[in-house]
Amino acid sequence: MKPAWLLLVALAAAALSTSARSQGLDYGRIEIATDQIAPNLYMLSGSAGLDPAHEAAAGGRIGVLAGPDGILMVDAQYAELADKVLAAVKRISSAPIRFLVNTHIHRDHTGGNAKFAKLGATIFAREELREGMGKARSVNGSPVPASDPAAIPVVTYGLGEPVKFHLNGEIVDLIPVRAAHTGGDTMIRFENANAIMIGDYYRNFGYPFIDINNGGSLQGMLEALDATMKVARSDTRLVPGHGTIIKRADLIPYRDMIFAIQGKVQQMIAQGKTQQDVLAAHVTSPYDPTVPGGLLPAAGGGTSADRFISEVYQELKGGGR
Repeated sequence: MKPAWLLLVALAAAALSTSARSQGLDYGRIEIATDQIAPNLYMLSGSAGLDPAHEAAAGGRIGVLAGPDGILMVDAQYAELADKVLAAVKRISSAPIRFLVNTHIHRDHTGGNAKFAKLGATIFAREELREGMGKARSVNGSPVPASDPAAIPVVTYGLGEPVKFHLNGEIVDLIPVRAAHTGGDTMIRFENANAIMIGDYYRNFGYPFIDINNGGSLQGMLEALDATMKVARSDTRLVPGHGTIIKRADLIPYRDMIFAIQGKVQQMIAQGKTQQDVLAAHVTSPYDPTVPGGLLPAAGGGTSADRFISEVYQELKGGGR
């Protein structure tokens, strides 16, 4: 009989393999592209067209601030792509990777944490993210085992004033936002580069994803968008975790859409409608023509629109957060 620990390792590996197949991901085909958006600030992204959930690029976007003081990374992609990400970073700079900041808990942003921590990076994130990574959890109904201890952030912070880095001639602000996409979201502002990485509480492929199981909330998402609009200037480049780089003005119709759908669902709840009634009413139909991927299948079942409406209904029916 195999030892219990060996069985657990095999089960975890099988779960990860099944998850990858269910997402239709072939990591071997994914390459890492590099875009320079300021003299010492770069964005890394996986190949387009290979990740069903994120058409524009496979996995989450990574930020790299490079210079003589060492490298600060934002997010770490899937674990399966960590070696390719490291190679892309080394093409930018041979300096050591000193700091890694996570925008939120999902494995397409934190999967590579352990790799970079073992190379010497100190991981920063919200307290809620550290707590979540230390235990088994669920994303889109799929079980996710507790993370490798090396992957778990060692420096954490809560809501309040930004955490500031002064590095490579740049000022980097880690700005915590209220539970939005998840319960431990952070936006990262590069003051001199006039760029902000906003994680996944904005997306321009599919409808918003409020990960209720990992602490996300509808009201928090609206507040996070408002907070971003207050911090950003009209010419600030806003870099979402997935999709195209946008400007402040692009957040306004996105927020207005969420607010309008919230109002419609709230009205139907007041009329005694069930979740299935609300789904059958297709309340997203005015927006479907302008939301790419909104009617495509989403992880967890149904379309991206169905998932969003279900999340809105569940929060409003439960009285919100």
